[in-house]
Amino acid sequence: MGVCNRSTMKIFVMAAAALRSTNAFSTIQPSLRRNSLSLSSTAAATDSKYDYDMIVIGGGSGGVRAARISSGHGAKVVLLEGQLKHGAPNYSAIGGTCVNVGCVPKKLMVFAARYPGDIKEAAGYGWKGATAGEFDWKQFMEYKDTEITRLNNVYSDFVLAKAGVEVMEGLGKLNGKNSIEVAMAGGETKTITAENILIAVGGWPFKPDIPGIEHTITSNEIFYLKEQPKRMVVVGGGFIACEFASIMEGLGTDVTLMYRGDLFLRGFDMDMREHLRDEMTRNTKVDIQFNTNPTEIIKNDDGTLTVVTEAGDKVECDSVLYATGRGGKIENLNLESAGVETKGSFIPVDEYSKTNVDNIYAVGDVTDRIALTPVALMEGHSLADTLYGGMDRKSDHKLVASTVFTNPEIGTVGYTEDEAAEKFKNIAVYKSKFRAMKHSFPKSETYSMFKIIVDSATDKVVGVHVATDGAGEMIQGVGIAVKMGATKAQFDATIGIHPTSAEELVTMRSPAYTYKDGVKVE
Repeated sequence: MGVCNRSTMKIFVMAAAALRSTNAFSTIQPSLRRNSLSLSSTAAATDSKYDYDMIVIGGGSGGVRAARISSGHGAKVVLLEGQLKHGAPNYSAIGGTCVNVGCVPKKLMVFAARYPGDIKEAAGYGWKGATAGEFDWKQFMEYKDTEITRLNNVYSDFVLAKAGVEVMEGLGKLNGKNSIEVAMAGGETKTITAENILIAVGGWPFKPDIPGIEHTITSNEIFYLKEQPKRMVVVGGGFIACEFASIMEGLGTDVTLMYRGDLFLRGFDMDMREHLRDEMTRNTKVDIQFNTNPTEIIKNDDGTLTVVTEAGDKVECDSVLYATGRGGKIENLNLESAGVETKGSFIPVDEYSKTNVDNIYAVGDVTDRIALTPVALMEGHSLADTLYGGMDRKSDHKLVASTVFTNPEIGTVGYTEDEAAEKFKNIAVYKSKFRAMKHSFPKSETYSMFKIIVDSATDKVVGVHVATDGAGEMIQGVGIAVKMGATKAQFDATIGIHPTSAEELVTMRSPAYTYKDGVKVE
């Protein structure tokens, strides 16, 4: 089949997909080495002077993984979690932030919010009269709650129970370095002991202390709103703020995004940041207000809210969502009783996730390393293998891929351009901006951007950044290559899949510009 025929076929495939969219809308440290050799079976654990080999405080991604793998290695493990079912007051139940008020429900909302955009392009593929219909917030939330409840049960009844991990529904706090006092959900208090303690309590949304802040919500409460706000102000410039601005706008809410800085997504590659700004400006109704900082939230007599900014401007809305960072959830852990050092609201750890106290460890968001679910999983797994599996596994935080689920999605792995220029000095930057076939055919002004950063001395690809449909799915595969140390020559030697946007990654031959001794050369 010729190139033109394949392209024509792709268009018909897209047309069929549009129809489906319309229908779908109904070096190991001595202390660690001693621990790793101390257990070979569960029976060995029963001779211990402690109740358990390990107590895990927190049932999120890192805690669950550490508990499950440790138990699999023969350790006697108990996991403490404040509540086993999602919702207020703790929100983050068994499964952690990700399952309850993070990755999972957010991604479901992302899917829902993208249907209108897909259907909008249906006419360009010959489908007349296709409309998104009316979004039913209450029905969606009912379906979401059912799914999260199912996942809570999976974690409790299958993931942990079948691994031999005991689960206690209660909040734990330290009482010395080997003892935990547990406030059980039923009201009683009990004390348990262990040789090792793992803190995996995660994080909690931060909100500034300004008048009226009590009237605002965070990424916890948004998943439990009874009604969809008609107008919403989202405050923040990180990926959570950008994602929820995109989600709520896609669901039909009038959204204002306020950020105190010049440009959102600080820490991401500049081209990706600017591209997202341009695409959101061109293709959404989100009112993006940079260099804007709220100073007061006023609750009006009719229940609506007024956001007052430093400049004196006022924005009327029905809900204000703050996404201005997260802190470690350590305030009730009584860490000082064991002498555990903290830094702000976080717990510093070494490359084995050990705190300054030899038998106390921490993984996940509470350590302020990389606050991503798969990273917490890696940290928990590595710790379990080191303590009880006879292995030497440091946590590896190099070249971690991630995605921002905005429209368009941003997928990234490795160094940004600025970071690469500073570290490697001599680099080549390859860039391409284009309209993907899916959007060019219906004449939508929606653009993709692909970027590859290469260390000139070794020809290794040290950074890949893409902004396009399905960037998350794409960057996962690319992340493997980058993690393995693939070179640009190896990228170039790879045959592309046509017609796809992803083939751009293996067809960019000439750099847009280079850096020499850290200085950009056009």
